[in-house]
Amino acid sequence: MTRRVVIAANSAWNIVNFRSGLIRGLKAAGYEPVIIAPVDPAVEARMAELGVERVSIEIDRSGLNPIADFRLLLAYRKILRRLAPIAFLGFTVKPNVYGCIAARGLGIPAIANISGLGTAFIKSGPLTSVVSSLYRFALKRAGVIFFQNPDDRALFLEKKIVRAPQAQLIPGSGVDLERFAPAPLPSGPPKFLLIARLLGDKGIREYAVAAGMLKANLPNAKFQLLGPLDEANRTAISRAELERWIGEGAINYLGETDDVRPFVRRASVLVLPSYREGLPRSLLEGAAMARPLIATDVPGSRELVAEKVTGLLCEPRNPASLAAAMQQFMQMTSRKRSEMGAAARRMVEQQFSEDLVVDAYLGALQRVTVQIAQRDR
Repeated sequence: MTRRVVIAANSAWNIVNFRSGLIRGLKAAGYEPVIIAPVDPAVEARMAELGVERVSIEIDRSGLNPIADFRLLLAYRKILRRLAPIAFLGFTVKPNVYGCIAARGLGIPAIANISGLGTAFIKSGPLTSVVSSLYRFALKRAGVIFFQNPDDRALFLEKKIVRAPQAQLIPGSGVDLERFAPAPLPSGPPKFLLIARLLGDKGIREYAVAAGMLKANLPNAKFQLLGPLDEANRTAISRAELERWIGEGAINYLGETDDVRPFVRRASVLVLPSYREGLPRSLLEGAAMARPLIATDVPGSRELVAEKVTGLLCEPRNPASLAAAMQQFMQMTSRKRSEMGAAARRMVEQQFSEDLVVDAYLGALQRVTVQIAQRDR
C-alpha cells in the first residue's frame, strides 16, 4: 500500500515556514509527503530543500467568488484522484474546506488543522454563517480535526461544526528548539518587536498608536515592526498608513524576512496585540529564544502568556492598555525581564516543541491506516 500523504495549504510560504518539521518527521517515519500549494518564487529554493514531490494549484486566499472556489474544488479532486494518497492533511481555510470535500468524495481520510479562525470569526456577521456552513459540511467525515487552542475547539463544538470525538488539541505548528535557541537579552533601551503580516486583525494600528503615546516620554525606546504588506487582504494595513507611521517616528519598519532569528536576538520583548489567534508562531518562536511576551488576552495568545511569568497581557483593541503593558515592561529590572524570558523558553520546551506536533500527526495517521485496513478487508 502507498504511504503517500498530501499536505495542502494556501501558500508555499505557509508550508516552508510552518510545516517543514512535520514534513521531515513524516519522511523519517516512512511516509511520502506530497505538497499541494501555489507557486511562490520567493520560497521555491527552500521548498526544493524539503526534497518532496509538490503539485502547484491556484488559490485566491481571500476571494469569495463561488465560481473560483468551485474550480478549486475540482482541481483538488483531480489532483487527489491521481495521487491516491492514504490521507489528506489540510491547513488554512480553503484547503481545509475544498480539499476535505474533495478527499471525502474520493474516500480519502482527511485530517484538518484549524490554525486560527480569521476575520470571519473575529466579528460575527453573514460571512461567519457562510464559513461555518462550509466548515460543517467539509469536516463532517474528517477523521481528526486539530485545534491549536481550547477556545477555537469549544466554539466549533458549540456551533455544532464538528463532533467532540473528531476535535483534538495540538500545540500549534511546533517550534524547532535547536533552530530557535535561547539568546541573552540585549542591553540598552528596550526594543519592542511585532512580527506579523500587516493586517488590522493583528493589532498593528493599536501598536502604532501605543508607540506614539510612549515615544514622547521615552524617545530612546524602539517600536519595531517586521512583516510583509498584504494589501489584497480585506483587513490589510495600507502602504500609506505604514509610511505615515514611519514619517511620524512612531514605528521602525524592518521590512520582511525569511529568517526572523536575527531580529528576535536584537529585541527585548515580542509583542502581538492580535484580535484572535490559533497559536501565534511569532510568540512561540520569540519565547523559544527566551524573549518575554506582551500580547492581548484573546484565544490563542493567552495560552502562551502567564501574567508576569512569561510576559504581560493587555486588552484587545485598546492602545492605552497596550501602552500600559509596554510601560510596565520598561519599568522592570533587567533581571526580571531575563527571568520572564527563561520561563518562556521552558514553557516552549515542555509544551510546544516540534516533536510533540509530529507525534500527534503520526498518531492520527496510524489510526487512519488501521481504518483503511479494516475497510479493505
